[in-house]
Amino acid sequence: MQTQDRESVSDQTANELTVYETHVSDRGTAVITGATGGIGMVYADRLANRGYGLILIARRGDRLNAIAKRLRAEHKVDVQIIVADLSDAADLKNVGESIASDPRVTMLVNNAGTAKASPLAQTGNAALDAMIDVNVRALSHLSLAVLPRFQERNQGVLINIGSVLSFHSLPISSVYSGTKGYIMNFTRGLQDEVAGSRVIVQLVLPATTETDMWELAGLPLSKLDQGSIMSTEECVDAALAGLDQAETVTLPSVEDLQLWDNYDAARMRLFAASQIGRSASRYQVVKQRGIKVASPGRLESKRNNIRIPPSDPTGR
Repeated sequence: MQTQDRESVSDQTANELTVYETHVSDRGTAVITGATGGIGMVYADRLANRGYGLILIARRGDRLNAIAKRLRAEHKVDVQIIVADLSDAADLKNVGESIASDPRVTMLVNNAGTAKASPLAQTGNAALDAMIDVNVRALSHLSLAVLPRFQERNQGVLINIGSVLSFHSLPISSVYSGTKGYIMNFTRGLQDEVAGSRVIVQLVLPATTETDMWELAGLPLSKLDQGSIMSTEECVDAALAGLDQAETVTLPSVEDLQLWDNYDAARMRLFAASQIGRSASRYQVVKQRGIKVASPGRLESKRNNIRIPPSDPTGR
């Protein structure tokens, strides 16, 4: 992991030293992972325009330097870069420790992700591990790095970038959808943890977005329905508008938000219906075992007259 901090307000070229006037932001500093392209780069531009200082994290140091130089010149904000591979355990540990100890950090955008579009049998362990390491492990570790401080001061913003494949899967997305499903459930759980506080946790679920990840995943955008592809600028602008509107879940391409509300309500009804200590009648397990229902919450065996107490209401 390589970090460029305060000296980053000036960039030495072959022939000149360009000095940028920057200021410490009242809004604090936003940490953005996967900041060298696509959604992450647009977040960097939009948040700099809103007056945030930035800590940009990605693997490509040359691209990070170029983006940081441009943002300092255009927005007059402090920009720090960290060159790190979040799939590497040592780099992830160092990044986590760095942002956890930085009192300037008021926002984290967990955007970094990787994908491979293929059936599991054709994915291979390396690609599988990379998706889990970046999409799941890194996002979780960095969320843990900032959330305690946010909760301690009762203020902060955590934005986790999921996908519409968080609640859907394709024959070529089993692993990727699995990791994005984790992000959805993980983030929803964090939202419950911070409920009632001034800490904001937003889940963003984009659909097909115009980024280079598709090419890297082995599925070029040219092979997709062009009418389904959203620009990264529109996606991020919608996500930030959702944040401003206090949305906990933002689906940039979904017009009818009632669809999400119906989905979420059905999920809760399904969970509630699962909290019963006996199998569903369609399996006929009770009949096969010679057990009859004595009363709600109690089963009685004909063979040995054993009374089974009501189930634990937690479902265990």
